[in-house]
Amino acid sequence: MLNTGHKQTEIAKVLKVDKSTISREIKRNRRKIRTKKGTKEGNYEADIAGHKAYVRRKYSKYQGKQINENRELQRYIIERLEIEWSPDEISGRMKKDKEPFYASKTAIYEWLYSAWGQPWCQYLLKKRRNRKKRKGKKTKRTLIPNRKGIEERPMGASNKSRYGHYESDTMVSGKKTGSKTALSVVYEKKARYIDGIKIPDLKPASHNNALRTLGEDKNIKSFTMDNGIENTLHEDLGIPTFFCDPYSSWQKGGVEHGIGMIRRYIPKGSDIAEYPDWYISMVIDILNNKPRKSLGYKTPREVMIENNQLVDNKKTEVALRG
Repeated sequence: MLNTGHKQTEIAKVLKVDKSTISREIKRNRRKIRTKKGTKEGNYEADIAGHKAYVRRKYSKYQGKQINENRELQRYIIERLEIEWSPDEISGRMKKDKEPFYASKTAIYEWLYSAWGQPWCQYLLKKRRNRKKRKGKKTKRTLIPNRKGIEERPMGASNKSRYGHYESDTMVSGKKTGSKTALSVVYEKKARYIDGIKIPDLKPASHNNALRTLGEDKNIKSFTMDNGIENTLHEDLGIPTFFCDPYSSWQKGGVEHGIGMIRRYIPKGSDIAEYPDWYISMVIDILNNKPRKSLGYKTPREVMIENNQLVDNKKTEVALRG
């Protein structure tokens, strides 16, 4: 287009890039002509520009290059990106398992942002936007019989020093769906292990039945809950239960984060009743088989099994998609 007299602005419009990108490309890769007085800039020629770019890339310190040239390493990374592992989790697990290849998280990001890795950028998890403050009236508080605040929790339940202390919460369907179906979710604080099951409504009896089912294969020593109506029959569980301060969901941040991860597969506003049980089990398995930096790149499931926190192994490890 330059050779036929088009302006840089017109070229940028056709190529759908900023005009400054065209300007930089011409300046960087145009022919250099040597003279007695030094060098001067010549015309931009596509073949010469392509070769100059190739040479520059070949001898650069581009960290993603090793991934593009190692098919086995590339396949390992892609398979795990497809099940939503982050570059940090992929790199950390690779090192922990002593694979015959290795790429740092920086190298993986650079490869993804290069022309070779662009197709797989879609699997990078986007950061959730900060929630807007709610307007209007606050939710009415429910009287919890024999309620114990979190300040009464024993040492193991108040921090992550011991296994068996869980947080619980419910994930509801979108208001516009008119559905009462919800998800009862539990989260083991030290192992970062999450589990969940569908319930037909938020009635205390329904939630209690779900918690009992979820507890069948786990050694649960305590629960930390919010002050919702579904928790009014907590005493029937026969497990020490403690409650967050009103409007302080951050005090059970583990299960809140866990629900946020589930929302990647069951978006906010959707009807949970439309998702079959096998799908919910698949989501739970994916999350529990993701390596965590905080666990030394072990998975929550591995940590639970190593520390005898699963009474029997009902869950099956999710297969990598490739």
